[in-house]
Amino acid sequence: MNRSSEERDRVKRPDGGRGGGPTATAGAPAGRGRVVAALMLCMALAALDSTIIATAVPQIVGDLGGFAVFSWLFSGYLLAVTVTLPVYGKLSDTFGRKPVLVAGVLLFLAGSLLCAAAWDMGSLIAFRILQGLGGGALQGTVQTVAADLYPMKERPKIQAKLSTVWATSSVAGPALGGLLAGYADWRWIFLVNLPVGALALWLVGRHLRESLPARDRTRRPRVDWPGALAVFACGGLLLTALVQGGTAWPWLSAPSLLLFAGSAACGVATVLVERRAAEPIIPGWVWRRRTISAVNLALGAVGLLMVAPTVFLPTYAQAVLGLGPVAAGFVLSTMTLSWPVSAALSSHVYNRVGIRACAMTGIGAATLVLLAFPLLPYPGAAWQPALIMLALGAALGLFQLPLIIGVQSSVGFAERGTATASVLFCRQVGQCVGAALFGAVANTTLNGRLAAAPADIRTGLPGDLDSVSHALGSAGALTDRAADYLRRAVDATVDHVYLGAAVAAGLAFLILLVLAPRRFPVYGEPEDAEGAPRG
Repeated sequence: MNRSSEERDRVKRPDGGRGGGPTATAGAPAGRGRVVAALMLCMALAALDSTIIATAVPQIVGDLGGFAVFSWLFSGYLLAVTVTLPVYGKLSDTFGRKPVLVAGVLLFLAGSLLCAAAWDMGSLIAFRILQGLGGGALQGTVQTVAADLYPMKERPKIQAKLSTVWATSSVAGPALGGLLAGYADWRWIFLVNLPVGALALWLVGRHLRESLPARDRTRRPRVDWPGALAVFACGGLLLTALVQGGTAWPWLSAPSLLLFAGSAACGVATVLVERRAAEPIIPGWVWRRRTISAVNLALGAVGLLMVAPTVFLPTYAQAVLGLGPVAAGFVLSTMTLSWPVSAALSSHVYNRVGIRACAMTGIGAATLVLLAFPLLPYPGAAWQPALIMLALGAALGLFQLPLIIGVQSSVGFAERGTATASVLFCRQVGQCVGAALFGAVANTTLNGRLAAAPADIRTGLPGDLDSVSHALGSAGALTDRAADYLRRAVDATVDHVYLGAAVAAGLAFLILLVLAPRRFPVYGEPEDAEGAPRG
């Protein structure tokens, strides 16, 4: 077996190499289903919030104004979720999952209620950030509680259910947001969270049980608040630079350079603070253990590649294929249909060949699928990219879920929240990096094609990717020849983005090949335990 001595010692020790912290999470067998229902409702809050607002932006801007800054409705929420993930992970290991989950739901609902009462765009953005502070607790803690409730062999079942929540939300969210904004009021988009969250709170409070050892009741928990503030500052500055760079200001402008410099300085401060802390927010073992560090890096690469389908495919479907927004959404949604099915079946694969081999098979297939996208004919038919997305979802289902389960199964209860949060944090950061990187690739390709346009059709062509759909949808704005040239330019732009995504998938494959152990360690199982789940 190829694992470090630290991992071997930790797997054999009954406390996972650490002391203290909660030792068990229980929903009694009869009530475990109700706890799962609560987790699905909590996940639905976070999942719907990511999709339901997009279709209501015109109504929100029309009512509150602030068109120049409306993108912060999404960026502010994303920043808050991402920078709080490691903090909530550590808090759940220190104080237990239940109080962190309850606090997250309460924060999310308070933010939702205040968003519904917003009086201008600035207040709405501020309340969206408050929602994000709760959303960070929901995403990480739900995944951790799910791992606490089920042994390794059964975890794909609950994880598949949680994946189904995301899949359903990706399809239903835009439609529900459009209906509420068009036939009621956009404020109902936030108010619908209240009954869902209230039911989740009731189920969590009544059925989720945790037990703490007696020694932990007498020992005062220590929270690394300086480390938490350092993580907030470093992550906030870095993600703001990545999200706004090239959009709100040029990459080499003073704001970008100051933000990157500030994030680097805060990063150094974070390392120094965390090395001195007795209970650091981001412990060093997260990166010293090959299992966790390899998965963190691999999922960061996958977060990067996910930008291609989620951000650029809708533009391709509308600009190149001529589909409407709803039909373009359904082309993307085919990925979310195959993903949970593949994830649910992944246990049959990794129990036979191991977690690393299963994940490498999935990401290898994803690389080939992404490489196939530029081979689609122009202009093609809608079923062709839909089939590509269906295959991509199936491949990524074999990749992501086994790795998350492998990390959660390699640690004990007192470390599981931190380990899970580190994985989700790296994936979120990868998405931010991908948005910045592929945005630059897309703009460079499109600008090059537009600059090379024949002089007789150059007039009237849009200057950026965001204006393409509007230009093609405006009757008489472009001649037939200019419209065809623009569609071909968009087709080439998205092809380049998918090639970049294939490179990211290949990078994830190499990370697993070089860094990940051949057999993932399983906490509490002797090395040669008969019948132990294969990693």
